[in-house]
Amino acid sequence: MELLIGSVFIMVMALSLGLHLFSLPANWVVLGILALWRFMYPAQATGMDSTFFIIAGGLALLGELLEFGVQMLGAKRYGSTGKGNVGGIVGAIAGAIMGAPFFFGLGALGGALLGAFGGCLIVEIAQGRPFDVAVQSAKGAFFGKFLGMGVKFGIGVCLLVLGASHIWA
Repeated sequence: MELLIGSVFIMVMALSLGLHLFSLPANWVVLGILALWRFMYPAQATGMDSTFFIIAGGLALLGELLEFGVQMLGAKRYGSTGKGNVGGIVGAIAGAIMGAPFFFGLGALGGALLGAFGGCLIVEIAQGRPFDVAVQSAKGAFFGKFLGMGVKFGIGVCLLVLGASHIWA
């Protein structure tokens, strides 16, 4: 029975990684599911001590930081200014929020990507940069956001594997 319940927990964690498509905090949900397992089955949660949760929480936080950090590096690599980077980050957040009602929530993904592009573009143009240079900077914000989302998803998969190894210990 414990094997079945453990399998259900792991399946729910795997399905929760799909929340990345909606720009929702999937890695934190996985961490919450692991905490629930620890609370409900303390005897089977071997190795899930406070150090485990500090490491898992650190990974989830790292995913959040890398998502925006990679976006900033991408925009910078394509010639964006610091203010353009901030515009890209704000645009990504606003785009995810505004896109969420479309396509059953999947619009948040496209909204975040287009918001990163649009936010960076608007700020770069507002600073008086030529249009073609501003577009190039905005492309960097777009590609950086896409790569950052991929890195964050990869960290979520690492959390899933780490948690599953402790659930099925």
